[in-house]
Amino acid sequence: MTEPVSVETFDSFPYAEPVELATEYANVLGVRVSAVNMNLSVLLADRWISLGKPGYACVIAVHSVMEAQNDPSYLRILNNAVLNLPDGMPMTWVGRFQGHLEMDRVFGPDFMSELCNLSVRRGYRHFLYGGKPGVVEQLRAALEMRFPGLQIAGTCTPPFRELNTQEEMELISQVRALKPDILWVGLGAPKQERFMAHYLEHLQVPLMVGVGAAFDFHTGRIRDCSDWIKRAGFQWLHRLMQDPRRLSRRYLYANPAFLWHIAWQLSNLRSLRGSRNRT
Repeated sequence: MTEPVSVETFDSFPYAEPVELATEYANVLGVRVSAVNMNLSVLLADRWISLGKPGYACVIAVHSVMEAQNDPSYLRILNNAVLNLPDGMPMTWVGRFQGHLEMDRVFGPDFMSELCNLSVRRGYRHFLYGGKPGVVEQLRAALEMRFPGLQIAGTCTPPFRELNTQEEMELISQVRALKPDILWVGLGAPKQERFMAHYLEHLQVPLMVGVGAAFDFHTGRIRDCSDWIKRAGFQWLHRLMQDPRRLSRRYLYANPAFLWHIAWQLSNLRSLRGSRNRT
């Protein structure tokens, strides 16, 4: 395996620890983003589930990266994931710049679809956690209709706050009794990543995946956009037009800040390459 091109090695990343699923990573402002495409991400997820060890996967977009810049605990959570899927096109562009030429976008809702399709053949059981009241029931019906034979073992709509002790015990008991292979978490970043890290050992699910707005995409609450808009990196604008009140601060602050910081990182990388070529 070749070492990913980066300004610093991942061994020196704050709070970074090695994971057991072998893959390469791109360095996006200190976040280890898996150098994968859709086919490879599904293959690696399948391989991890077969091991039976608890782990979690995150979908990484600009918002997640910028949240991690001022929160070392969140950065640690991201860097301890089994997979950090390049959900946003900027993750792919940075990865390719660093030498990961096969890296491509893995959009969370599409990853969910692909893993559900695989699950019908593998017999994997699913659990849906998150969303507003009624969403997980609609999602269950939509997925079971789209993927005949899909096994959804259970669902849970949590309150819009931290779980109290009783609720926590009920959730742990329910999930352990149902024994799902995959637990989908739709709470939005950074809440869903914190949930997965906190309950990793308690729930003992082989793979938890934080998929953000995938619940709303699959139930039609959020309209999808054309592929060319996604490939051009403007899906965030399509989302912003649908929900400007909630998303304006996220996108209008995080996106320019990301461009500034990533330009600085990549310019340093270019300088580092130049100095190496002159020696």
